[in-house]
Amino acid sequence: MSPRTWLLGFVHALLLAVHGPSSSLASPPRPPNVVLIFCDDLGYGDLGCYGSKTLKTPHLDRLAKQGVRFTDFYAAQAVCSASRAALLTGCYPNRVGISGALDHRARHGLHPDEDTIADRLKSRGYATGMVGKWHLGHLPRFLPTRQGFDEWFGLPYSNDMWPFHPEAKPGTYPPLPLFDGERLVDEDVRPEDQQTLTTRYTERAVEFIARHREQPFFLYVAHSMPHVPLYVLPRHQGRSKAGLYGDVLAEIDDSVGRIVAALDRHRLTDSTLVIFASDNGPWLSYGEHAGSSGPLREGKGTAWEGGVRVPFIARWPGRIPAGQTCREPAMTIDVLPTVCEFTSTPAPPSPIDGLSLAPLLTGTPGAQSPHVALWFYYNQNELQALRSGPWKLILPHTYRTLGNQALAKGGLPARYQQAQAGLELYRLDADPGETTDLASSHPQVLQQLLALAEQARGDLGDALTKRAPSGAREPGREPPSATP
Repeated sequence: MSPRTWLLGFVHALLLAVHGPSSSLASPPRPPNVVLIFCDDLGYGDLGCYGSKTLKTPHLDRLAKQGVRFTDFYAAQAVCSASRAALLTGCYPNRVGISGALDHRARHGLHPDEDTIADRLKSRGYATGMVGKWHLGHLPRFLPTRQGFDEWFGLPYSNDMWPFHPEAKPGTYPPLPLFDGERLVDEDVRPEDQQTLTTRYTERAVEFIARHREQPFFLYVAHSMPHVPLYVLPRHQGRSKAGLYGDVLAEIDDSVGRIVAALDRHRLTDSTLVIFASDNGPWLSYGEHAGSSGPLREGKGTAWEGGVRVPFIARWPGRIPAGQTCREPAMTIDVLPTVCEFTSTPAPPSPIDGLSLAPLLTGTPGAQSPHVALWFYYNQNELQALRSGPWKLILPHTYRTLGNQALAKGGLPARYQQAQAGLELYRLDADPGETTDLASSHPQVLQQLLALAEQARGDLGDALTKRAPSGAREPGREPPSATP
């Protein structure tokens, strides 16, 4: 060893002895892992920690006790593709040109230039993986592997978009494909294959954690269920006292437990932010095969609370105090900026709508919702409602409802009826079920919220009032000649 090498080593050791490993000589702390679990059509009232007396969810209940549970958390739109666009981009879905539920005929998808959570974290050096339902464009240039994910195993859209749909005419849907990356591994998913979906998603998620335990990672688990059709492994059938829906939810709860156990096994618990939420409320027309809105009004496909208010749980030991309940309003658009703040990742260069929830999650005294208002669009860019503080304004629109129909059974849906909403005002802290219209008794609040609605119309447009958006971006579009 040369004298110079010996001297440098001696100085390095001396500095470590004096300053300790926290000095600038030590390696920078590893940024946290992020595990984002997203269910499909899970209702606000489906979890034990959200008041269910019939559905058992011990792993999710434990997760809530170990972190924070939001009581007033919202999906940006009460339908599949739009909701996922908001979650992954931090934008209202109509800002990025996504609405409704894209199927095999769609020639558009989330624009590849839009920044997703995966894009952001990949730029930070994260390994990025997804398992489950994508639903933001099925053509190659729109797949998860083109949107920041290193790997993906799952379905390109909803599991009911297949030839076995009980109400679709023959030939409506092609065979349902299953992908591993951009490789088609099953060109015809059948009922026996759907029985294994939740288990296979879970196994891939656990395996991803094991492979990437030595580096920061982002794992997005987008369960295909409890969206209909409902399937579980034969060994799980009948395990719940709440029918097939209860069996499906029990298997999803087990999946959460296995993912959390994998983090524990690899000593990643304290360095991992875990988030659990749902894309919208329950698909109530399916009756026994649907979840519950709990005390909330209506369900999926509406701007009433049962359609857009969803469970939200977050856990990060040491950063998120255990046993919290947060009653401030927040939305899926806030997940991306929150993750960016926690991981010290720059926000996307294009404008987004979400705001960081870090003060709410970490229990900062006096922390409040970062939003002046949250807007609820539905049905091809109709502004149907907004919330500001405890107040919710319903704007005149047509919505679907089941009325007083008997509960649908056997996996076949009841028929919706059309109803008309007026200009209505509700105070959600006292009336989460939206039962008492206060518009006539609070004219000043009504006018304040109408002014906020005008802000939304000027920015994102409104089909109900024939307003074109000024701040919306185009989705990605594929020319008609392109092949899937």
